[in-house]
Amino acid sequence: MLRRALLTFAFVAAALVAAPVIAQTAGDNPMSTPSSTGKVPVGGAEIHYEIHGDGPPLVLLHGGVNPSDTFGAPLAAMGKSHKVIAIHLRGHGFSTDSDEPWSIEAMADDVAAVLGQLGIGKARFMGYSLGAAVSLQVAIRHPELVEKLVAVSIAFRADGNYPEIRQAFEQMPGMAAAIGQQISGSPLAQLYPDVDWETMFRKTGEMFQADYDWTEGVEAIKVPTQLVFADADSIRPEHMVEFWKLLGGGQRDAGLDGSLRPASQLAIIPNTTHYSLIQSPLLTEVATAFLTQ
Repeated sequence: MLRRALLTFAFVAAALVAAPVIAQTAGDNPMSTPSSTGKVPVGGAEIHYEIHGDGPPLVLLHGGVNPSDTFGAPLAAMGKSHKVIAIHLRGHGFSTDSDEPWSIEAMADDVAAVLGQLGIGKARFMGYSLGAAVSLQVAIRHPELVEKLVAVSIAFRADGNYPEIRQAFEQMPGMAAAIGQQISGSPLAQLYPDVDWETMFRKTGEMFQADYDWTEGVEAIKVPTQLVFADADSIRPEHMVEFWKLLGGGQRDAGLDGSLRPASQLAIIPNTTHYSLIQSPLLTEVATAFLTQ
């Protein structure tokens, strides 16, 4: 019988599969049609990308399991002011996979390879959850590629997540077959028919079991960065503040005219969770304002 933590995750996975995908494929919130698509071979995998809109380049990176969450309404909003390069992370969406284990660092290198193929030397970045982790690692490993960064709902250290979230990842590899079978009959599986769902959940669980700590890398980020969290996130509020301070925030009063405020920003979106945040219109509003200012 599933423990409570994994049952919670399985419920969340089912929720991710149902409402957003059904809405988008039914036409209520359709995913936009890309102006071009392609695949870049990297490390035994082929990384799929799509280009939408026009303007300054913005790399948009989705959360785990379901790219359509990010590549629906958020992409459409960002495409009004940016040339959006929407990248499907390896083993997700329309990208293929290799036999190698997953790591955030390797996924960041995949993104850098796609930008190299497209001849994009610098871009703005916005990532949600898994995509936010990858965006952070791009800024750490390939700082020359990043102009601005919006990191949505991610911890820079493993203990920034609530214990039940870490427990769910620890148990996920053992339950990968059961969860994958559940999702294989869903609308999400119809949208991305070539994904190996069992492998996805096994590799995701294995990847996030690592006791990671990116403190030094985050402190070295020099580009303006906006951190965005839900007010009922899977990340502890104390960790959000600690993250903000690593980027130069929370050090002193900004002054009457605001001239002493840091270049980076912190936003907490009310009445949202880690799982609903990506669909909040307020998220795209605050992110767009930051990216275009």
